[in-house]
Amino acid sequence: MRPNSRFAVVQPIGLDQVAAAAGDDPDVLRLENLDTDIAPPEVAVQATAQALMERQGNSWLPLTGLPVLREAVAAELLTRTGLGYDPDRQIVITSGGTSAVMPVLLSVTEPEDPVFLTDPTYAGLLQRVRLAGAHPSLVPLRVERGYWRLDREELVEVDRAAALLLMSPSMPSGMVFDQDDWETIAEVCARTGAYLIYDAAMERIVFDGHPRINPCRVDGLAERTIVIGSMSKEYRMIGWRIGWIAGPADIMERIRLATIYNTTVASGFAQLGAAAALRDPSGAGVREAVAEYQARHDVVIEQLAGLPVVPAAGGWSCLLDAEALSLTAQELSDRLLARGRVAATPMTAWGGAVATRHVRLVFSNEPIARLSSLRARVEAALG
Repeated sequence: MRPNSRFAVVQPIGLDQVAAAAGDDPDVLRLENLDTDIAPPEVAVQATAQALMERQGNSWLPLTGLPVLREAVAAELLTRTGLGYDPDRQIVITSGGTSAVMPVLLSVTEPEDPVFLTDPTYAGLLQRVRLAGAHPSLVPLRVERGYWRLDREELVEVDRAAALLLMSPSMPSGMVFDQDDWETIAEVCARTGAYLIYDAAMERIVFDGHPRINPCRVDGLAERTIVIGSMSKEYRMIGWRIGWIAGPADIMERIRLATIYNTTVASGFAQLGAAAALRDPSGAGVREAVAEYQARHDVVIEQLAGLPVVPAAGGWSCLLDAEALSLTAQELSDRLLARGRVAATPMTAWGGAVATRHVRLVFSNEPIARLSSLRARVEAALG
């Protein structure tokens, strides 16, 4: 096999290895999983089934997404951002939110350009920066007053950047950016000329007492922000594989071309289901799903009281500090599975020094009744 320098630094995501080791044992508590057991919106199921039965959407075209979905995304973004995106010029539909990352990176970076992410961050973001040929630089998260916070003092030292690639809430930590964070990010983008690539996949999955701020509403960021959205997390429509990119019209010309050549187009019948969910006047169950995620999160934190777990301000997961338990993240992951029957992913590929000392506990795919066994399982693993 010929060498390829891109893959010298790209790391395996880790969760698939844990899932394979866990197998299909029903006793294993599946906290490595990126899925959710909360049902997708019924309106989306019905619209997708109707499209299939009526043979709608079985097409390659339009290459940038069906007009009805681009218009629904524009309406959704108007509510979130306050901006009136042109559905034809400023929105492109993608095959899931994560598939949007590569065409954006290819459009805004040159080889070896620095792209800043948090430590920890979603491996799907970090490793795509490497595959795109850019250089990932990590700004650490710190635990302050019991929650993850951005190290703004380190961020303000950034003097060269092509882009900042950020999530709020962030995977895997559940950290949520506040107003001061976004203002610091705006200052860095203005000073360096960087784009903000904002992964908004979990934007509304925020728990009580924590802010939900869209960066496009922060002075100076709207004209620099490229938004990546998805139906997978908030709307629980993982299998539909529908995402989108929205941003300033000039850079979207480039992103549109990169997207067409990257993934062609998402399935048309799935797009029709997504449009139905976005346009559902009842809210497609988002509020109810968020309440359930918070309830599950709270059970996890209660179960692990006294252990080095950091609560999440939102999202689907929280982190347990393996090094504080005198273990490596891989050792803790192995013990959790072998002794406690808990599948949990070590954060080896999810950042730098902060990420690699933690394992991730995903609470989106296990009900409260099963999560209530977590304490006994962890004690068995550590005993």
